[in-house]
Amino acid sequence: MRNLDKKAFQAKEKKATLGIDVDLDAYSSEPVSHDYVDDLSTLPEADKKRMILAGVDAEEKDRSGTYVQEDTTVLHTHSKQEGLQVMSIKQALKECDWIQDYYWKLVAVDTDKYTARAQLDLHNGYVIRALPGSKVIYPVQACLYLQKEGLSQNVHNIIIAEEGSELHIITGCATAAHLRRGLHVGISEFYVKKNAKLSFTMIHYWAEEMMVRPRSVARVEEGGLFLNNYICMKPARSLQMYPTTHLVGKGAVARFYSLLVGSPGSEMDVGGRIFLKEPGSRAEIIARTISNGGNIIARGDLVGEVPGIKAHLECRGLILNGGSIHAIPELNGKVAGVEMSHEAAVGKIAQDEILYLMSRGLSEDEATATIVRGFLSVDIPGLPPQLKAEIDRAVEQSDQDMM
Repeated sequence: MRNLDKKAFQAKEKKATLGIDVDLDAYSSEPVSHDYVDDLSTLPEADKKRMILAGVDAEEKDRSGTYVQEDTTVLHTHSKQEGLQVMSIKQALKECDWIQDYYWKLVAVDTDKYTARAQLDLHNGYVIRALPGSKVIYPVQACLYLQKEGLSQNVHNIIIAEEGSELHIITGCATAAHLRRGLHVGISEFYVKKNAKLSFTMIHYWAEEMMVRPRSVARVEEGGLFLNNYICMKPARSLQMYPTTHLVGKGAVARFYSLLVGSPGSEMDVGGRIFLKEPGSRAEIIARTISNGGNIIARGDLVGEVPGIKAHLECRGLILNGGSIHAIPELNGKVAGVEMSHEAAVGKIAQDEILYLMSRGLSEDEATATIVRGFLSVDIPGLPPQLKAEIDRAVEQSDQDMM
């Protein structure tokens, strides 16, 4: 790990940051203390309601394990299944020698000022690990929750699916109803070992003036499968993320699916990049974006480095009530024998579609909501029913908010 100097990053802030720049000094990183909670059902009803909107169930129904962090404090963590480890990253760094093989090994600590802050002012974060051969069918849930106004929540997460394991995770990032302004800096490193399967579904439910800066990288070995799903239907002032995956084993597969709604005044710079480094590797990036008055940049980059790979990128945008969508699909085939394709389209709801549905008895709002729901409906293969239900519920909620 490289030594970090805060002043060194001030000189490169403009170069490292796309879109809205964030003044890190405008947000507090001071620890915020909360009592540990043995039973999440005892949480205030208002907090439980906000968490469930991000897919995190305080009753822990149909869940294999749970991690909840409020502000800078671990509120609750445990595993309900043999072969599954769930703990805070500070606990892992203190008690587990093996964590050093994964900590800051995929994400460069000096990538930008946000990765630097996560190292210099680390609050916590989670480690979720499926042991070799274990099948964790019910999702593990993780919640990163903000209560304190003006806080910079700095977390580092490590997710490991050991050889032959199966692991499903739903992580919900949310803010308390009263909170309006804050910063979330999240570093995530994913390791999918040989013939393992990992699905990771992130649902964001932010406040109107939130600045959000996730930084994540994944590594997928031979025969491994990584499903990375991202859903953001609620307002956020600025969101910037560009998750990267390296397919380093034969037959490795990665699929990115994202559903985004840009609200008035919001700016989203979101994308994904997959490097296909071994024969037989497969990749897919599917994005659905709706501008409801916000500005969205939707990026996608597929890099085929060897013959015998297949990759597809699809980005579709819908402008409802102003704003803009800028789709940037990229294919980079470095050798002969790659099979790569992309589709990109940005448009508006066709008036004849609305008139047709109105002729069938729907109001104009109902017709529009039906079209939007169909646009956001993406079939994501390989998910357990419990996880699919959470995604469907997030889409349903977005219909109500937009209409």
